Amino acid sequence: MEVQLLIDNRQVPAGSGKTFERRNPISGDVVTKSAAAGVVDAERAAASAGEAFKTWSRTGPTEKRRILLAAADKLEAKIGEISQAMAAEIGASGLWGGFNVMAAANLIREAASLTTQIQGETIPTDKPGALSMTVRQPVGAVLSIVPWNGPVILAARAIAYPIACGNTVVFRASELSPKTHALIAEAFVEAGLPGGVLNFVVNAPDDAADVIDSLISHPAIRRVNFTGSTRIGRIIAEKAGRNLKRCLLELGGKAPLVVLDDADIAGAVNAAIFGSFLYQGQICMSTERFVVDEKVADQFVDAFVERATTLVADDPITNPGCVVGPMIDASSGTRINAMIDDALAKGARIVVGGKADGASMPATIVDHVRPGMTIYDEETFGPVTTIVRVNGVDEAIRVANDTEYGLAAAVFGRDAHRALNVALRIDAGHVHVNGATVQNEPQAPYGGMKNSGYGRFDGRAVIDEFTELKWVTVEPSDQPYPV
Repeated sequence: MEVQLLIDNRQVPAGSGKTFERRNPISGDVVTKSAAAGVVDAERAAASAGEAFKTWSRTGPTEKRRILLAAADKLEAKIGEISQAMAAEIGASGLWGGFNVMAAANLIREAASLTTQIQGETIPTDKPGALSMTVRQPVGAVLSIVPWNGPVILAARAIAYPIACGNTVVFRASELSPKTHALIAEAFVEAGLPGGVLNFVVNAPDDAADVIDSLISHPAIRRVNFTGSTRIGRIIAEKAGRNLKRCLLELGGKAPLVVLDDADIAGAVNAAIFGSFLYQGQICMSTERFVVDEKVADQFVDAFVERATTLVADDPITNPGCVVGPMIDASSGTRINAMIDDALAKGARIVVGGKADGASMPATIVDHVRPGMTIYDEETFGPVTTIVRVNGVDEAIRVANDTEYGLAAAVFGRDAHRALNVALRIDAGHVHVNGATVQNEPQAPYGGMKNSGYGRFDGRAVIDEFTELKWVTVEPSDQPYPV
């Protein structure tokens, strides 16, 4: 698969002619050969977006909505091609590929509906004959930096929402999924976006710092949104801060699912399987910690293990129906195995699955995890989850909050009032009573607390992220002044 840059609606090679390769995580075969943008290419993309903003920012809501709705249709039409690219580049199953495309198409349609919802308000004023009001206006060119793990959903929201608000976008794709991301950019352009409204840039890993530095510092770029690890998010935020540019950051997670002593165990296990092992647990809101009341812990673990043993781990290229595919690369297996070794040495026990073999790993559950183990605190980002046993509601809440992260959480309990009170006491951007931690609806605000970042995608809240609030007054020209 070949990938070019996209600037001014034209597919172009990198100015230097440089390319890089993406290899399949299991076979090691080259699956994508991509243009590798440099600083000059990044600056061209930003300048193009800045120029296009002059006209796109004045485009009416009906035209913006028409193009976005067409983009959703174009994206859906590429479901086979995108799923194939996701399988080859990032080891995604057919389930994850299809889920990404359909959810992204619905998100784009929701973004289209926001084009007529960007509103200000009138403000009471003491000045006789004056009108005081606020308006929301587009900010300029937006830099959107998107990861590989939910490549279609995360790219769609980073593109569609800024565009719906009247901005232009420089889409910096992941070097681990260049073809997948290129197909998304193509869908928007095929829908009729004018040149420069969306520019697509991807770079080789060794050029990332220079390319991103040049984009963040470019005067045309006025906002930055980044989805990825907390470590890189800190760097992005620091760079944006030095340039006085506002960020939206959606970062790492260590999502807990609390199982209270009155939980529907079968329902909790259904949510556990989905939340822990969808796309090999490589989702920022994957359930990495089950905080289980000791009164029902054995029952829950037995049922969870029974279901986990049925999950097929395989190569999605040869077996598209497998649930658990490979991790993004072999280094993930090395990292997770070190966590497991540490946990086992300190008293934890593997109750199903086992250690990774390179990028391959079965669905794995580690029981009797407690503070002091690396796996208790650090994000695993793989097909492994943990059980922490607790005594009562207060300890469950304390353990659920005993993490630097605060993205997603869930609570299971038949007493809905008690479960809701638990949910309200958990420090997370979204908490679900009797539902999985992995959830996203485009009409609901999505984002995290603590080291999971700040700002919100989705829902009406996203309008604040990608518009400027301006105070405007209309006053009598002959009004008196005291001086």
